[in-house]
Order: sequence, then structure tokens, then C-alpha cells
Amino acid sequence: MTGYGANPPDAAWPDNAKIAISLVLNYEEGGENNVLHGDAGSEAFLSDIAGAASWPGKRHWNMESLYDYGARAGFWRLHRLFTSRDIPVTIYGVASALARNPEQVAAMKSAGWEIASHGLKWVEHKDMPEDEERAAIAEAVRLHTEVVGSRPRGWYTGRCSCNTVRLVAEEDGFDWISDTYDDDLPYWVEVAARDQLIIPYTLEANDMRFATAPGYIEGEQFFQYLKDSFDVLYAEGQAGAAKMFSVGLHCRLIGRPGKIAGLMRFLDYAQGHADVWFPRRMDIAAHWAAKHPHTRRMRPSQMDHDTFVARYGSIFEHSPWIASRAHALELGPAHDSATGLHSALTRMFRSANQTERMGVLTAHPDLAGKLAAAKRLTAESTAEQASAALDALTDTERAQFEQLNTAYVAKHGFPFIIAVRDNSRDSILAAFQTRIGNDTETEFATACAQVERIAELRLKDMLP
Repeated sequence: MTGYGANPPDAAWPDNAKIAISLVLNYEEGGENNVLHGDAGSEAFLSDIAGAASWPGKRHWNMESLYDYGARAGFWRLHRLFTSRDIPVTIYGVASALARNPEQVAAMKSAGWEIASHGLKWVEHKDMPEDEERAAIAEAVRLHTEVVGSRPRGWYTGRCSCNTVRLVAEEDGFDWISDTYDDDLPYWVEVAARDQLIIPYTLEANDMRFATAPGYIEGEQFFQYLKDSFDVLYAEGQAGAAKMFSVGLHCRLIGRPGKIAGLMRFLDYAQGHADVWFPRRMDIAAHWAAKHPHTRRMRPSQMDHDTFVARYGSIFEHSPWIASRAHALELGPAHDSATGLHSALTRMFRSANQTERMGVLTAHPDLAGKLAAAKRLTAESTAEQASAALDALTDTERAQFEQLNTAYVAKHGFPFIIAVRDNSRDSILAAFQTRIGNDTETEFATACAQVERIAELRLKDMLP
């Protein structure tokens, strides 16, 4: 739930394209559940049969004929459309479906389309034991390679399990995986020693909505949704934040005449704009790896306790117990940034008892005090005080600070604390003279807030 945050990178697509439109054609016809394929029953997913259910142990002739339409007619209608416009597409090819459709595979290869893997069979993976799913992935790669002549470099399961992305990455042969729907840009994930590129897919700019409720009931609705999506993303690209737009298609769905009309209108519309790139997903992957390569770094959420405390124990002055407690929280990628880790650490500071919090305050040194003069401050405090030139005071200024420090501690019981990097020497003195007159309860709250701000600034020196 972190991603690129408030300021996503500009994709920097080739030729300064404002948008990359990835057209994906799912080829599942022949890979669906069918007793002829050794399955327990008929297919029930993504067809024009309303409320379809699997027929255990039986063939479903109507369902079979709908899938057949995708292979017999829909594919070729789409093939003519894309080749006539010189638009390359990525095929999500179910390996067993590709094996049963050699003429379509030949046409895909002749058109220069990318043929990625869509798994071994068009079946659910959610209940597969991990070893069984791993074996299915390996067999999908083997069969795909045998049928197509080269191994797949991209993968999309669709009906995946919570293990799928990790298992596919561990296979170690895929340039990209698309079993996520969580961004408008590619991104990297670290799976053991592998840096795996993820190219998110879509379930909404997808003709599957013709077969689900709520969904599209006419080509014009599909066109309008694609157009609206294009317009927003194209405008973002014009503003310097180019994005990717995936469009999901199925031969047996969008291949019908009344549905493909909406896709045709959209292609007319998109091709009527300048700076539009129609890449295969392999092209996106190659571009991203070249322009936005992954860099590994130490991540707080992946550190063991001792490493974490050693690195972040001084963020709150001389109070490593805060980092120790924070490590026990549910740390994840959201805490690998300065803002995220600051949240975890300050939660532990805020939830501490009054005595513990007072201990944090009293651990802070006086400003321009005796410890500074004796060069006994922590490295962080030394740099912070120097940022406001508190290490270069005149004798008169130093005496003024010492007088204020003594009076403040005598009244409140803890040192005057202020985020010096937010201030100048003069504004620090002005705040000193104002705050010394506050009641101790007010000052305790103010000092705690300043401690949190100091921690935030220290973390920003260390983390993104």
C-alpha cells in the first residue's frame, strides 16, 4: 500500500510518448475446464451464459461452443483488426490451449506478437498446494516452449493463489509478471536474490466485464470506459507523469461483432492522438529495466532486531528502547521510508509512560551547553547544532544561552528542546525567551513534539 507515493516517476517512454497502451489478448480456448481435458467438470467462468455453473462429470456443449467461437471466429477477427493497424499485442497464452491451436499460434508468431504464459490450464490456483502449483508452472513453461519454439518471458495466471507471484519469480526465467492490479506503472519486487519486474494488469479496462455483473452490455460502454481512462492518463503524461494503460481482451468475448465495435472506436480515438505508444509487454519490460533499474538497499522492515536497533536506536536521543519496541510492530514496506519508520518510532514514544518520555527529554543536551563545548554530543546533535551556527557563538551569546538553559531546566525539569534545523540562531533565542514563560505541562507537550520533529529530520538523512 505504498508504491510510488505522491510523486510517481515519469515513465519516460520512447519518443516522449505520453501513454503506453498495452493490448493483451487472453488465449484460453482449449485450456478451459472440460472432462475431455481430464477435469472434474465443465467450465463455468467468463462466458455469455448467465449464471453458468460447472457440470460435474459432464460436458457442457453450450459452454464448449462459446469457447470454440473464440478460437474459430473471434481470434481471426481480432487478428485482422490488429495486423491491419500494425498494432502489436501481447498474448496471455494458456499452454494447453496453445498446444490445441497450432494455426492460431502460427498467426501470432507471424504477426510478431509476444506470446506470454497464462499458465498450464485455465483453472483456479487458489487451492493448489505450493508444490503442485510449482510443478504446474514448470510444466506450463515446458509445454509452452515445446509448442511455441521459445520459452515464455512473461507470465499471468489470472486465477492465481497467494503464492503465485513468488513461485513464478523463483522460477527465475521471467522478465515480467502481471498477477497484480495495483498500479499504473511497472515496479520491482525482491524475491530472494531475484529482482522481479511486475507489470500490473487490469480487471476493469477488460472485456471480461461483458460476462460479469455489473458490466458492459454494449460496445459503446466499453469504448467510453476506455476513452475516459485514456483521457485521464494521457493528460497525466502531458503533465510529465506518463503512465501505462492495460486493456484486457478475450477472443470469445470482444471477438463478437457487437462488442468489437467498441474496441474499434477506441483504437480510432487513441490512434488519432500524437505521442501514443502501443508496446508489447516485453517492450515495456525492456524499457523499464533500462530506464528504471532496481537498486537494492537496506530496508528497515527486513532487518533483524539487533541491526535495526543499532541503526535507528539513536534517532530518539540516547533512547534505543524506542527502536527496540518499534521492531516488534508489524513492519512492512510502508515503513521503509523516512515517513513510515518515523510513524513506527513515534508510536512507541507516544505510547510510553510519562517517566519514559521524560527520560527521552532529559537525554537531550542543552543548546550550546557544556557538553557541546566539551565536544561530547552525539554525532547527530553536533551536526544539528552546527546547522544553526550554535558552535560559533560569541562569548556574549554563549553566556546568554547558558543563562537561559539554567533557568529553563530549573523551571521545567528538562532541557529546552527545539528542532534547530528548522530555525536560525535568532529564532531559537526568540523561542527560548517565549517558551520559558509557559507552564510545564504546555512545555512538556511542546518538547515532545520537537523531539518527534528532530527524529523525522534525522530519518530523512537516512531513508527516502
